[in-house]
Amino acid sequence: MAKNIVIITGASSGIGMEFALQIDAHLRKTDEIWLIARNRQKLKTLAGGLRNNTRVLAMDITVDAQIDRLRDMLREERCRIRMLVNSAGYGMIGDVAELRLQEQTGMVRLNCEALTAVTRCCLPFMSRGARILQMASSASFVAQPGFAVYAATKSYVDSFSLALREELKDREIYVTSICPGPVDTPFFDIAERHGSTLSVKKLTLVTPERVVEQALRDACLKRPRSVCSWPIQAFGVLCKILPHPWITSVIRTLKG
Repeated sequence: MAKNIVIITGASSGIGMEFALQIDAHLRKTDEIWLIARNRQKLKTLAGGLRNNTRVLAMDITVDAQIDRLRDMLREERCRIRMLVNSAGYGMIGDVAELRLQEQTGMVRLNCEALTAVTRCCLPFMSRGARILQMASSASFVAQPGFAVYAATKSYVDSFSLALREELKDREIYVTSICPGPVDTPFFDIAERHGSTLSVKKLTLVTPERVVEQALRDACLKRPRSVCSWPIQAFGVLCKILPHPWITSVIRTLKG
């Protein structure tokens, strides 16, 4: 008999952890929740507070061998994935010429390559009615001077997710791209090591609880995108109306 599971990457903190908490509280007919991140101790602490059976997988999903390990486990245990949440990722604020190359290519590896690898790994184990939730960002709406690589990686996630949604339509597997604005998580502890974000962005800060609640609702309703809070929704509309060169110029001016 197939084992019904949920997989959450980036589950050790922030939005990924909040997904684990809310899915554990509300999702039924799930045999196990698989929690993936590099920090084993944080995952074990999280798992200890969940009521569903859990599997702690301390792995670096940017490493091909770890993706192979995940695939082997899914095959050997005859898993059926009800929901995949790709929440692993990070960002760094700063100009391209100022940030270390490893920091920038690291964002591409985790935010884009690893997300793609995990998604591709899981697809053979998904069937009708399954959901894929991909962590994009409102930074994907327009190019972001001073946040260039991160915004570009999230544009990839959003575009990839919307295209994948069309590819999986006949299989009735539904993909939702999650595009929040700034969220009150440890994200900025890393992002602001070399620079600070616009103060106006922090005025739109929302809680991870609110982002995840909205994302799960939108995924349940089979929506292609989940955008939390009206200021970010309004920003998305403006990005469709106004010329992008003008918007990026304004962003650069505000950053000083």
